[in-house]
Amino acid sequence: MLLAAGQGPIDGAHYMEATEQNVLWGRLPCRETKAVLTVDSGDTVTFDTVSHEGILEDQGRDPVAFFGGYGVSERDVLPDARELAASAVARDPGADGPHVVLGPVRVRSAQPGDLLKVEILTLYRRADYGIVSTRHGHGALPGEFAEKGPEFTFCRADGDTGSIAYGVGRSVRFPLAPFLGILGVATDSDTTAHTVPPGAHGGNLDIRHLVTGSALYLPVQTEGAGFHTGDPHYAQGNGEVALTAFEAPLRATVRLTVVKQAATDLVARPFAETDTHWIPVGLHEDLDEAMRDAVRAALDFLTGRFGMERHAAYAYLSAAADFEISQVVDQVKGVHCLIRKSDFET
Repeated sequence: MLLAAGQGPIDGAHYMEATEQNVLWGRLPCRETKAVLTVDSGDTVTFDTVSHEGILEDQGRDPVAFFGGYGVSERDVLPDARELAASAVARDPGADGPHVVLGPVRVRSAQPGDLLKVEILTLYRRADYGIVSTRHGHGALPGEFAEKGPEFTFCRADGDTGSIAYGVGRSVRFPLAPFLGILGVATDSDTTAHTVPPGAHGGNLDIRHLVTGSALYLPVQTEGAGFHTGDPHYAQGNGEVALTAFEAPLRATVRLTVVKQAATDLVARPFAETDTHWIPVGLHEDLDEAMRDAVRAALDFLTGRFGMERHAAYAYLSAAADFEISQVVDQVKGVHCLIRKSDFET
């Protein structure tokens, strides 16, 4: 199965392919970055995202040869991935991040102080394979895995199931839950940021609950918002401990809606929701501080949205909410809180 650019379902009113003109490689948009698309609030956009795994320098920057080593035929390697690998898109391997980022998209009427609501409408797999990357000296246990074992683990996707082979003729199978690791807005700076650490702009949040039907709210920092996306995943465990998740390309359609400052009671930080949960987010270089930041974000949400006394909200979080580690491998660690919406139904 291969979902090449321009083929198959394109659900958005606008469509963006991963061409040289539409991507940044290893950097995120800032206020000086020229938009490649302008839309109205409420418009839908389809993005053909490309995984960085298979096209990076330490993989030969040749996805046909790299994936061929795992038995993938040339016809099953996305043409846009091949073209990007062979392109002259600016990237400094020593200073820039690995991710291919599409955008930025300017949203008319978006101003600093607003929120950009990003609704995940549809996600289609563009291939039936991908990579989990360990890379020597990285992940949650860099000292224990440095120079031991392969740096890349090949994964298969079949229906709603992923698999990793091990031993002789054996494999472990697990559910797939595709999502976009990078969802962000342009930073209010004159230089482009590294793609790896997340922040108030969103970016590389790696929150696995941002599947189809979810939404992410991002505090707008520049005129037009400068929305961008990338880092597609087919599955990820909380923590993303090896360094990456099941990295593989997705076709994603999102709705971009401006929530004016006066109309929102959300705090000025990334905030997610699903049909069943509100998800405040905490970020910090130190995991303990990221946890504290998530607790404060959850308290701010509960006191602001429901008028709960702070001590009552604190007690509720301890009794009923779940705090999960988003990831520990992106320099800035992430912790998110799951608050059940049903707990507040009257």
